[in-house]
Amino acid sequence: MAAVTRLMKAITMKKTTPITCMFLDIGGVLLTDGWGHQARRRAAAHFELKLPELEERHHLTVETYEKGKLTLAEYLELVVFYETRLFTQAEFRRFLFAQSKAYDDMLELVAQLRDRYRLKVVVVSNEARELNAYRIRKFKLNGLADAFVSSCFVHVSKPDMDIYRIALDIAQAKPEQVVYIENTAMFVEIAESMGIRSVLHTDFKSTCSKLASFGLRIEA
Repeated sequence: MAAVTRLMKAITMKKTTPITCMFLDIGGVLLTDGWGHQARRRAAAHFELKLPELEERHHLTVETYEKGKLTLAEYLELVVFYETRLFTQAEFRRFLFAQSKAYDDMLELVAQLRDRYRLKVVVVSNEARELNAYRIRKFKLNGLADAFVSSCFVHVSKPDMDIYRIALDIAQAKPEQVVYIENTAMFVEIAESMGIRSVLHTDFKSTCSKLASFGLRIEA
């Protein structure tokens, strides 16, 4: 009976605790994936690379790269320039950076909710240092977010729970005070297991609807 009472109390608290903080992924939520599979496919076609080899070498190095333990130059040496190419690293870097595009509706949504509800906004993302810095600067994300818990800065990456614990510490927020928008189902499940209310982002309309169910509504 006591266990049931505690459970009901926890459910009630989760429903009534106001949200004061928003956690956000970047790739797939605010912007396109910076260097996801489709971007690598386009790079392979553009530079006439063998996609299976590119993919294999990428997957062998990506975790180290995104945790900030390889520079972009070092990553490219391992993944692309392990043999002589007819193009330069500078050309490849320009192509890589150009894959990033903004989801303007999501950027505007977050800005509206932040201002309307005075939310603290923390980006929680798996991104390598140079690409992360470029995307923050290019799309003015530092004007949207209060802090960036990027894997390249904290040397921990999703799905490790520690990256969420770091974000909570930096935000000085309790899990029940946070809403998290993320486009990867596993990462949503992990956040929810920690008590963080989460939205699996698939499209703008459904994300708005789920946020509204949490009490976060944009002006009509």
